[in-house]
Amino acid sequence: MDLSEKQKMLTGQLYRATCPELQAEQIANKLWMQRYNGSVELLNDHRHGLLLEHFHAVGEGAVIRPPFYCDYGYNISVGRNVFMNFNCVILDVCPVSIGDDCQIGPAVQLYTADHPMDPELRRSGLESGRPVKIGNNVWIGGGAIILPGVTVGDNAVIGAGSVVTRDVPAGSTVVGNPARMRQPAQGQ
Repeated sequence: MDLSEKQKMLTGQLYRATCPELQAEQIANKLWMQRYNGSVELLNDHRHGLLLEHFHAVGEGAVIRPPFYCDYGYNISVGRNVFMNFNCVILDVCPVSIGDDCQIGPAVQLYTADHPMDPELRRSGLESGRPVKIGNNVWIGGGAIILPGVTVGDNAVIGAGSVVTRDVPAGSTVVGNPARMRQPAQGQ
């Protein structure tokens, strides 16, 4: 049985984002983003309802401050008491899960979308993706970028402006571009 382009996308295989089904879903998502990002004067309860309508899962007390941008929305799961500040971007061609009690600074970007390294494949318009998983009680500083396939363990800290290219162990702090483990100062 042949897989649809959407099924290929969701399973991390090479796919074409220009297929009619995915194009229609991207248009629907753009309309949802207009509603969500136009809700700046509405109460968090109303915005929470918009998230519940569009995301895979949304925990109680989750707050995402507009403007917010994503590819599809239905691949995003956000835990309880998550706070995402202004201008965050989630490219969710594959699942993105964010655990409970996470604090995410402004302009943070979570990418599942990827492109082939081979120039011929890339020129053909094929794309792929790899899931991103953020554990519980993670703090991601403003402007950080999490690349496709990365898992961030519970209680980790990602420094502002960091580019995270590899998994981050639970309880660790990473900073820089590319992000590297920070050595604790004496006495910490």
